[in-house]
This record gives sequence, C-alpha cells and structure tokens, in this order.
Amino acid sequence: MSEGTMQRRAQRDGQFDQREQRDERARRAGGLNRLLAAAVAVPVMLIAAGCSSDSGSDSGSGSGDKAQDTAATGGTGTDSAASAAPSVQPAAYKTLPEACAVVSKKTLTELVPKGAAAGKEGTSSDTGARASCSWSSLANNGVKGSQFRWLNVSLLRFESDATTGDGASQAKTYYAKQVKDAQAVAGAKNTKATPAAGTGDEATLVRYDLKKAEGAFKQQTVVARVENVVVTLDYNGAGLAGDKTPAADALTTAAEKAAKEAVAAVRSANGAGGGGSSDSGTAPAPSQSPSSTAKAKPSASSSAAPSTAPSASASKADAAAPKASASAKS
Repeated sequence: MSEGTMQRRAQRDGQFDQREQRDERARRAGGLNRLLAAAVAVPVMLIAAGCSSDSGSDSGSGSGDKAQDTAATGGTGTDSAASAAPSVQPAAYKTLPEACAVVSKKTLTELVPKGAAAGKEGTSSDTGARASCSWSSLANNGVKGSQFRWLNVSLLRFESDATTGDGASQAKTYYAKQVKDAQAVAGAKNTKATPAAGTGDEATLVRYDLKKAEGAFKQQTVVARVENVVVTLDYNGAGLAGDKTPAADALTTAAEKAAKEAVAAVRSANGAGGGGSSDSGTAPAPSQSPSSTAKAKPSASSSAAPSTAPSASASKADAAAPKASASAKS
C-alpha cells in the first residue's frame, strides 16, 4: 500500500473518531440535561406533595379536634348548653296542710268563740300551693254591745324553679313584702312591728289601730316563713255598739299562739317536727299529697304579683268588719 493511500485512510479514521467523540459528547450532554431536569422536577414535586400533605393534615386535624370537642360535650351543642344550665336547690316542703285545720279547736274557741266551728275555706285552684281559711265571731253582750273577732290564715308555698330560683329564696322575698304591706295600711295608727320569736324560720308581728264607722279595731298580723312556705295570719277585734275595745296585748298573744300552730301544721304535713326552727340542711320527708307534683308550684307570675296571693293587707280586715247593722240589739 502506497504511502498516500495510508495517509488518506488515517485521515478518514481520524475524522471518524472525531465524529464518534462529538456524538458521544452530545449523548452525554443530552443525558446530563435530562438528569438535571429530573433533579429539578423532583424537589418541585416534593414541595407540591408536601403542601398537599400539610393541607390534608390540617383538615384532618381540625376534624379530629372537632370530633373530640363533640365527644367531650356529649355529642351536641344543645346538650352542652343544657349541662351548663344552673341547678337550684329542691324545695323542702312539697305540700300544704288543710287551711281550716291548721289552728286547734281549743285555740279557735279562744280567738273566735262564736265561729270556731264555722271556718270558711278560701277559693284556690291548687290547695297544695295556696290555701286560706277565715273565721268570724260576734258575741252579743246585750245592752253593753257586742264583741267582734275575725281570724284569717293564708298559706303560700313556693316551688324551686330554674327561672325564679329556689323555693326558700322566693319565700323570703314574699315574706319581706308581706311584712312591708302590713305596715303600710291606709288609715292605720300606732303601727308597730316586732319579731315573733319561736315561729318558723323567721316571723314578724305587725299591730296597729284602725278606726272604722262600726268601732275601733285592733289589728294583729303575723307573717311567718318556714322553709319555702309563708304563713300570714290576720286577727282583729273590736267592741261594737258601746262595748269596750279589746286589749291589744291580749289579741297579740292570741295571734302569736295561732301562728305557731299554723307553722307546726305546715311542718307536720311535710313529715317534719312541729317544734323549733327547721333545719334547712336536713332533707325533707317525702310528700304526703298529690300536690307535690310540678303543677302544685306557684308560677313565677304568682310570686311576682303577690296581689293574687293571700295578702296580709288590711283589705281583708276591712271586708271582715261588721256593718252597723251587725251591732247588738239593745
């Protein structure tokens, strides 16, 4: 082989090697570019996946928290609100005694001698919540005139309620109003209020003079509270047609005695002891009357408007006072 031929072959081989090298570099460059692009794409995908994962995690966590909150509150918001409602102390006394039987026959004979057996029960739609009874007596003393006596006992029981409060608190409020009303009677003279010891949990005696056309009346009002029951006892007397006016002290003693008996009757009707002050910390005995049901409680409106409840005002005393025609015949 000639030298020229060998030289041309060497050139062709060299050119071929150069093309191979360029092709190899191109292939490597292409592979590197694809590798770099893939390397760039992976973090982007990871970031996107991470964001998506965080979003789902937050959503799931919120749902989990809500589920836990729902479980903790008992399942519904209504149940939670109900459980948060304040509770009140149950009323100690669940019923009332028969109003015309709260004062003994012996005491009635002393207070209203001509009317001891003629008690008149007041009208009530629920005697387990409110009750009253009255007696009147007109003793004719001939030419000397006559002695008039009138006795009324009113009982009002308060039931515990989440809206109006526990029964004892309602009774305290009503008790205070009754005492205030008894001291604010129009036309009353020489009004005096004193504690009535040994009568219920708290008691006040209000006494005053009231001049009427028939004569001079001596009024005694005892307001007593025992647990969630308020007892209001009105007792008045007068000498008519020339008879002498009764002594206020004697009427006071009689009224306090009758009030104590009425309070003892309330306790006895509820299975509690008849004497001494009741212990609010002692659980009351079970009710002995169907009136212990929820319908027996005075409504919030009745406690808020005592005018519909038995009142200690002198309006009853005025209504009970005899007219001039009731005076004794000479």
